[in-house]
Amino acid sequence: METAVRAGTTGGGRGVLEGAFALLEALRQHGDEAGVTELAVACGLPKSTAHRLLEQLVALQAVERRGLRYRLGAQLYRLGQAWQPHPGLRAAGRLPLHRLRAATGGSVLLSVLREDRALTVCSVPGRVEPLVPVRDGGAFALDTALGKALRGPVRGGAVLDREEVVAGVCCAALPVRSPSGTVVGAVAAMVEAGQRLEVVAGRVAEASAAVTRALVRSGIEVRP
Repeated sequence: METAVRAGTTGGGRGVLEGAFALLEALRQHGDEAGVTELAVACGLPKSTAHRLLEQLVALQAVERRGLRYRLGAQLYRLGQAWQPHPGLRAAGRLPLHRLRAATGGSVLLSVLREDRALTVCSVPGRVEPLVPVRDGGAFALDTALGKALRGPVRGGAVLDREEVVAGVCCAALPVRSPSGTVVGAVAAMVEAGQRLEVVAGRVAEASAAVTRALVRSGIEVRP
């Protein structure tokens, strides 16, 4: 097995890098600590190979080990934070999102269109967190309000979701435009059912406009 790893395969025909990234993805999807056996099964790797790759990732600080369980490491987090689909967009969204969270109490996020998904680049969890967790790097389908806003609403105004995706959760979403007017992202607020969604939509519109103003001040022309 050691020979196979040195030769660039994990023993099952899969490349070492592919196996390592499969383990990292399995840890990401797990969301918490996981053991070697469950990770090996999730990735279709021999247990011995999974253990060897995990220990190599621990040495690189991409993975952390606690006893017999593993989780994503600090180095991987630092590398991930350096990646941005549109430089300047995440920074432009931070303050408007925190204000939107304070105004609505909901979980709020700024997302971009990436590989047919709404990829979250900035988020602030709110009261609906147990029902719909939001995380930077998380993705939503394009048939959600957020996804529809990213593709550009047919009519003017916010795209509204009245418990159509998750019972007990409503959503209002609007596109974010670059200084030139191009849609480069979307802002959404997910709130508990029973709130006046039109009022939430107004707050989302304010946040979207604030992100655009921040982009103008930064002088960065974000490309779709």
